Amino acid sequence: MEQNSTMLGKIVEVSCTIKSALKGRNFEVTLKPYLTVEEKRLAAAADPCGCMEQYFTLNEDLKQMLESSKDSAKLDAMKRIVGMIAKGKNASELFPAVVKNVASKNIEIKKLVYVYLMRYAEEQQDLALLSISTFQRALKDPNQLIRASALRVLSSIRVPIIVPIMMLAIKEASSDLSPYVRKNAAHAIQKLYSLDPEQKEMLIEVIEKLLKDRSTLVAGSVVMAFEEVCPDRIDLIHKNYRKLCNLLVDVEEWGQVVIIHMLTRYARTQFVSPWKADEVVDEYNENNFYESDEEQKEKDQKLKSTYTMDPDHRLLLRNTKPLLQSRNAAVVMAVAQLYWHLAPKSEAGIVSKSLVRLLRSNREVQYIVLQNIATMSIQRKGMFEPFLKSFYVRSTDPTMIKILKLEILTNLANEANISTLLREFQTYVKSQDKQFAAATIQAIGRCATNITEVTDTCLNGLVCLLSNRDEIVVAESVVVIKKLLQTQPAHHSEIIKHMAKLLDNITVPVARASILWLIGEYCERVPKIAPDVLRKTAKSFTNEDDLVKLQILNLGAKLYLTNSKQTKLLTQYVLNLGKYDQSYDIRDRTRFIRQLIVPNEKSGALSKYAKKIFLAQKPAPLLESPFKDRDHFQLGTLSHTLNSQAIGYLELSDWPEVAPDTSVRNVDVVESAKEWTGILGKPKKEKPTEKFYSESEEEEDESTSTSSSGSESDSESEKEDKEEDSTDETSGSSSPSEESTDSDSDSKESTAKKTSRAADESDSEDIKKKAEGISKKRSTSSSSDTESSSSEESSSGSKSESDSKSDSESGKPRSATSSKKEEKTVQDRKTPNKQDVFLLDLDDFCPVTTPVTVPTAAVLSPSLTADLEGLSLSSSSVIDVTSQVSVPTKTYELLHRMSGKGLAAHYHFSRQPGLFGDHMVPVQVTVTNTTDQKIENIHIEGKKLPPGMRMHEFNPIECLEPGGSTTVTMGIDFCDSTQTASFQLCTKDDHFNVSIQPPVGELLLPVTMSEKDFKKEQGMLTGMNETSATIAVAPQNSTRLVIIERIMKAANLGVVSSGQDNIHRFAAKTVHSGSLMLVTVELKESSTAQLVINTEKTVIGSVLLRELKLVLSQG
Repeated sequence: MEQNSTMLGKIVEVSCTIKSALKGRNFEVTLKPYLTVEEKRLAAAADPCGCMEQYFTLNEDLKQMLESSKDSAKLDAMKRIVGMIAKGKNASELFPAVVKNVASKNIEIKKLVYVYLMRYAEEQQDLALLSISTFQRALKDPNQLIRASALRVLSSIRVPIIVPIMMLAIKEASSDLSPYVRKNAAHAIQKLYSLDPEQKEMLIEVIEKLLKDRSTLVAGSVVMAFEEVCPDRIDLIHKNYRKLCNLLVDVEEWGQVVIIHMLTRYARTQFVSPWKADEVVDEYNENNFYESDEEQKEKDQKLKSTYTMDPDHRLLLRNTKPLLQSRNAAVVMAVAQLYWHLAPKSEAGIVSKSLVRLLRSNREVQYIVLQNIATMSIQRKGMFEPFLKSFYVRSTDPTMIKILKLEILTNLANEANISTLLREFQTYVKSQDKQFAAATIQAIGRCATNITEVTDTCLNGLVCLLSNRDEIVVAESVVVIKKLLQTQPAHHSEIIKHMAKLLDNITVPVARASILWLIGEYCERVPKIAPDVLRKTAKSFTNEDDLVKLQILNLGAKLYLTNSKQTKLLTQYVLNLGKYDQSYDIRDRTRFIRQLIVPNEKSGALSKYAKKIFLAQKPAPLLESPFKDRDHFQLGTLSHTLNSQAIGYLELSDWPEVAPDTSVRNVDVVESAKEWTGILGKPKKEKPTEKFYSESEEEEDESTSTSSSGSESDSESEKEDKEEDSTDETSGSSSPSEESTDSDSDSKESTAKKTSRAADESDSEDIKKKAEGISKKRSTSSSSDTESSSSEESSSGSKSESDSKSDSESGKPRSATSSKKEEKTVQDRKTPNKQDVFLLDLDDFCPVTTPVTVPTAAVLSPSLTADLEGLSLSSSSVIDVTSQVSVPTKTYELLHRMSGKGLAAHYHFSRQPGLFGDHMVPVQVTVTNTTDQKIENIHIEGKKLPPGMRMHEFNPIECLEPGGSTTVTMGIDFCDSTQTASFQLCTKDDHFNVSIQPPVGELLLPVTMSEKDFKKEQGMLTGMNETSATIAVAPQNSTRLVIIERIMKAANLGVVSSGQDNIHRFAAKTVHSGSLMLVTVELKESSTAQLVINTEKTVIGSVLLRELKLVLSQG
């Protein structure tokens, strides 16, 4: 202590000496503004009373500088003080010295003084009140910054006595010529309202006045004031609605967020729901067969007159759409929630690309965006399915981001993509992040319950995880398996036995409790194992967790009721242990069970029903998304993030049944009315705003959300790269044909302004007729032309004449690029697989419209071949597609003659690969005319295909004579799924809704390979990629020839030579993605056989397993 005091004294002495020496030479000395940790410690130890603090403070020097006669010294002092405030240091002691300079004539000093006063006026209210007269004079200063700062300081003095002065100042500032001052007046309104809510009516008048302001600087601030003071006064917005919509693009970013949220609430009260249109369309599609022509006409009229979007509603959607490209994540999120809550469901999908773009931001932004996407993906999966890869988890992601991405992937899981997702999940389970690994296992369980085709596959995969070294993974697997087994326990007694064996090694209480519950619940299915489990757990009862003890008691009670001979004494022993347990819950449960199951004189009426109580049928648990109940909160709000209503949250109102009067939004002033009429009366102005995304998205929008447009031939990663490159409307990479199209459209717009609306309609009708004529000419062209242009025909019907011209002009370069892309995909297909790479190999997951050719060795470049020679797994070079071995004779009814008014149609699968491209499954359709009149112009229209599915139509049949029949061939890309392809079979006078659903065996192409290659590929397709079953084979199906014949009829498989008489192997590839499908039939004793299917496409594998089981077991 003495040493510290001596050191401190020396420091003080030296500093005083330096100061006195320099003072005579007119130098000013400034000590550092704060103490180091060591100095503070020394000061506290040497001088606990704080008498020497004056030596270590900067305040005295700054006060002297503020009292100086030189403006430069004052300015320097104020800069230092503001710097201290910026660093978070306390400068409140300098308040009196700073206030003295509030009347300084130097503008720079005055600005800094106001900055200081805004920070500390609320803390030092008494001293600030002394300068009110100065602030009032500053409100009339010629400099707008001084006027605005004075108003900000005045509103920061939170003393009720000056409320009238503040009110007067706000009113004057709201009429100021400077928009910056008016903006600050809007900010002051909120402060005054929080100080004195009784001023609400007067403040509303000021808000009404400022809402009419046409400055973009004021708009955001006054809407914020409106939201704070009177959010329920919707009538103030009516006259300013269109102005706010048009100013929105030019308002600063945070003002845009506030205005968009306010307009979202406004629109929900003033417009009719656009979602009713979607409901009516669905109802319209479900036509009754016995419907009369009059009823059909009534439905047509209803469809036309049901819903027409209000022009003001459309104005809001159109003007917010460009903001999806904003650099501010909050603006993009605000527009996304607006489209989600206001736009028709067919238009809401446009926000998905922008939200995915935000996932490149920092982790905080990612967290909020992913939470909102998780909510959206539950209701509308199709919005985010094209961006599935964007939600794959990265090793650098924090746990909270990983779990949210996992949640979204689980929401997006369907039959088409579940194979890829399960491979991803296999990798995630191995993660070092145990919380994430546990969440992945839960996700697998949810997929198993939602998609019944993969339930067995997921269950087998989870059972494999039971042998994992990590206890957390094993425990979570047990819990999920328990929930899955509750759905169908009769088929899985083997799994229950396997889990009972693991009980000795598992130590996690939740897992042990789950196993005991399973054994107790289904003790009648494992009568030999259950008593032994009770015996083992009775030994360790006293050392178990409370959760496990409760389940041991339950197990004993259930066994006492079902197998009392073996377990009566064991159960009584366990009950005696529980009677003296330290836990209240255990003791209470013990007393309850004893009275219920052990009969005695005191037993009540309930003991008769003990068996029904304990062994009652329990409902299977529902594995649901935790985001399922968040949709009642507005997206992008704090309440949605917390899943709890926050203070100040304003709920969105329901859509009105009848639209309120639209005339309330008409502006009375003549000039402004002309301006709004001019804006709303030009529907063609909408075209440039629609083109702020890439060309591919325009084509998607034009094809009315069918997403089967053939023009999209790029992979998803290429789409994302294009998205970055095409952020502006006029991208530098646009082709000359696109530029000419733009110029043509501009010229059309200029002529359209001069002509009347009737002329516009007639022009559009002519263009439609020309486009239809072009499509008819194309459809009657030669088959080779149709094959080469099939991808362009699907979207040509919805384009204008200028677009079709530009397409024809740029046809050559497009075909060249497409051939290059096909070569690239072929080379990717040839790349050999490894076990580790297989789990992460996502090349086969590409947009379903991407053309992928069947690999042939001739396409490989010499460099790629050399690379492949160095790898050990080059199995793809010996797997070749073969021609069909057997053609099934089974036909399916497409259209019954009664439903088709005499026109009948049947179809069958011809198994002729390559007729319409490598992805198309050929379907032969036989059309028969059973009437006594000619049927003309039989063709296909109204295709309603699932996303990604494509169809190559047959050429129209011009005329079919009475009693005549003809066979035509069409191609359908089913995208490796058994989903139905729905379309309309049309004649000259009628339209008939028909559909084709493929058997799973027709989605394959047979391949040839050696037995060695078969086993090698089979070894890489294990775990969740393997599905097996034991079947009872009919006696007549036990010979080799019969097995091959029956399996070949059921599925388009190729035979693989086998060196063993009792094992038969078959191989194929899926038509769309080229994934291997390996089938093994191993005959065993007593007329049984083991059927094993190995494939990446687990859904197809599960369905094929069921069909082959049926084929082999039937006589």
